[in-house]
Amino acid sequence: MKVLISDNLSKQGIEILEKAGLEVDARAKTTPEELLSAIGNYDALIIRSATSVTEEVLEAAKKLKIIGRPGSGLDNVDIPAATKRGVVVMNTPGGNTITTAEHTIGMLFAAARYIPQAAALLRQGQWEKKKFMGVELSGKTLGIIGIGNIGGIVANRAIGLKMNVIAYDPFISPERVKEMGIELVSLDELYKRSDFITIHTPMTKETKGLINKDTIAKMKNGVRIINCARGGIVNEQDLYEALKSGKAAAAAFDVFENEPPVNNPLITLENFIGTPHLGAQTTEAQENVATAIAEQIVDFFIHGTVRNAVNVPSVSADQLPKLQPFITLAERLGSFEGQLYEGALTEVTVEYRGDVAEFNVAPITIAVLKGLLTPILTQIVNYVNAPIIARERGINVKESKVSDVEDFTSLITLKVKAGNKTGVVSGTLYNKKDPRIVQIDEFPIEAIPEGYMLILDNNDKPGLIGNIGNILGQNNINIAKMHFGRVKAGGKAITVVGIDSPVPPSLLEQIKKLPNVLSAKQIKL
Repeated sequence: MKVLISDNLSKQGIEILEKAGLEVDARAKTTPEELLSAIGNYDALIIRSATSVTEEVLEAAKKLKIIGRPGSGLDNVDIPAATKRGVVVMNTPGGNTITTAEHTIGMLFAAARYIPQAAALLRQGQWEKKKFMGVELSGKTLGIIGIGNIGGIVANRAIGLKMNVIAYDPFISPERVKEMGIELVSLDELYKRSDFITIHTPMTKETKGLINKDTIAKMKNGVRIINCARGGIVNEQDLYEALKSGKAAAAAFDVFENEPPVNNPLITLENFIGTPHLGAQTTEAQENVATAIAEQIVDFFIHGTVRNAVNVPSVSADQLPKLQPFITLAERLGSFEGQLYEGALTEVTVEYRGDVAEFNVAPITIAVLKGLLTPILTQIVNYVNAPIIARERGINVKESKVSDVEDFTSLITLKVKAGNKTGVVSGTLYNKKDPRIVQIDEFPIEAIPEGYMLILDNNDKPGLIGNIGNILGQNNINIAKMHFGRVKAGGKAITVVGIDSPVPPSLLEQIKKLPNVLSAKQIKL
């Protein structure tokens, strides 16, 4: 088996591959043209962020069986195209966790004491002892937005620094936070009480611009803001104004909305600290992820084991074709619920009825959890770590099997408890391969779970369809399909609208105000 390494990889990883008897071709800084020309000769490809694996590359990769990425980011891989061609895509989630958390703590110190600014002036021969008056971390309140793996480590280190740690995370149970020694608070309370705020959430439509002029206004005068998560979560222009006015005493960022941050006004401010996305840049982290991906590649070829794959679960080769349609259905059901319901998840029940109950359903349940957790977490969720993440977050996962089913050959029902609400969604396969949603809460329905979808709770009254059609048409949004469910005429109902392009937040607010619309949410599958 031949392995192409298209970017830099530590020698420890290369040695693991070679000792296993794999033929290794290590080419640092492979150009797109070189990759396209050479890829047809290789069974495996190991990349870093510099290599883009496009559909064109995959089309040329006739022998390719696996793509490995040391680290978590896979934005540079066309995963749907790889999946379609049967190429396994895997990464090494968690290898950078401690490194990123430690970088956050370093930025915390830098923002408290203006260390980089003072060091820079010293190099210029200026002894500015009085210019940089800092603050102690001890006794201060640190507000953490997002208590995942990285946020949890930051909390642990901050507690060791004698800081008071509070956190906001709508997707973690209060019991789990209490075990960590952290106080769970609302977002507004976090803004109000925190001396320092650090962000550890994914970049989604909900978190984009989460920190802005309105939320900054709720913060303490002299607040210090740290972002080592994702660029764009903080409105950079609004932060610039806050730093300039003194509302915010300092800010320290490792990530920016546009990287590198060319002509970014933040860089011009003395009370702003920026680093060039160094969160994972340590010797230990690079060695950890290099050895991890090499071991995973070896396990794949030598033992037939799939670990940390993002597009297939750990299933034997003979069972995968039978299970794959159910895995796809299950992941979409999970993603549907994950985007639809809010609050801390406490319980997930997956019920299997009919033919599907005859299988080993463990990989299908894992697919449910992957779909459910992916929209709400900053960390990479895959078929290996999804159960671990659920357990760490205090989510009770249950399975049940029933051989009999009335209306369908197979039926998967997902019940999710989030906050004080329980959500239900059921799905089946048409023609043994096409996913369908056949129940949402108490409403029977037939909906195709794909693309952008508007989910409306509404009264079953005349005029609703026309109003929805008019408002979407006026905003040049095409309706691809429309599905309806009700229990009785004139009562409560549900409407699922498949659309060809996303609905902007402002338009979604208008839809919520339409007559007989009780609630409206947009999801993407």
